[in-house]
Amino acid sequence: MNDQIFETVVTTQSPDGTPHIAPMGVRYQAGRVVLMPFKPSTTLSNVLATRHAVLNLITDTRVFAGCVTGRRAWPLLPAERIAGQRLACALAHVELMLDESVDDVQRPVLRLARVHEASHAPFMGLNRAQAAVVEGAVLVSRLQMLAPDKVEAEMAYLQIAIDKTAGAGEHEAWGWLQEAVAAHRAKGVS
Repeated sequence: MNDQIFETVVTTQSPDGTPHIAPMGVRYQAGRVVLMPFKPSTTLSNVLATRHAVLNLITDTRVFAGCVTGRRAWPLLPAERIAGQRLACALAHVELMLDESVDDVQRPVLRLARVHEASHAPFMGLNRAQAAVVEGAVLVSRLQMLAPDKVEAEMAYLQIAIDKTAGAGEHEAWGWLQEAVAAHRAKGVS
């Protein structure tokens, strides 16, 4: 079993067609994509209801930071073979169909089969700032669970990569994450 987790963005839609965009770590096992969304979650509800999802492979880290800071309106395009949508900024996308669902109190396991894959732009590589934004987004998504000192120390370390390698998109995304940390910190003071 491969326990390596890859950070991606999953798009789903409700039965009425309302899209949902969520950063999510996925595993690749035996040719299938494995999602383990927390209960309750919109992603989980949508996949169970429609049996479809789209895996978006992106380098625009503003999507990761945006989603965890309340900025979920990203341009979408229709999927090609399933009822769903993909991110317009995706370098590639994989259209998925639910193959198996194993319930769990906290994190059900969803195994999805690949229905269709398409590439849209070349992958030029990642810079350290992109990795820092993704890691910062993970921290922001867990602010309620982490000690303030840990968040502060990790954000300070990640700032080094932002300072050295960030482009305009990474600076914008990093700013959103810093605002979220500051807002969380201010709530704790009052």
